[in-house]
Amino acid sequence: MAALFAFTCTCCGELHEGSPSFGFAEPAPYARLTDDEKATLAELSDDLCVIQHPEGTQYFVRAILEVPIHGVQEPFLWGVWVSASASSFERYLNSYEQPADDQAFFGWLSNHIGVYPTQRSRPANVYIQSDGTRPVVVLHRSEEGADRDALEVDQREGISIARAQALAEQAMHG
Repeated sequence: MAALFAFTCTCCGELHEGSPSFGFAEPAPYARLTDDEKATLAELSDDLCVIQHPEGTQYFVRAILEVPIHGVQEPFLWGVWVSASASSFERYLNSYEQPADDQAFFGWLSNHIGVYPTQRSRPANVYIQSDGTRPVVVLHRSEEGADRDALEVDQREGISIARAQALAEQAMHG
């Protein structure tokens, strides 16, 4: 395997070294709140988000979604937010002090990754890391045919260096 992913960008002409990594500062439901709602209903930190709507509370955890790049040691990384149930959120918080007995919980990917065409929510398993790093997201297998989710397929099967470059250029330059 190649030790380092690098490419000369066809958009800006710059040399980019290291596997691509892009992230979201907040989950999409938080981003849709007004400034007043953010101030009164929500709490956002670098790793956690809680939105307390009158009809119920939403919990989100910042995590990493890895897409392997064929022939490259380090994966393409998406820093995303996933939803969590109240009990999963509490278990994740408790894992800071003591590793969780059950290292995974169910969540929904809570960001739209624009370089992938689907607008629908994606179910996932979220794996708490015992070393204290951000949890890892593994998308559920998508349907075959027209309902196939390109992001899930890329995560499961990996992507070529050329596709990694194309996705990175699209993410950086639109």
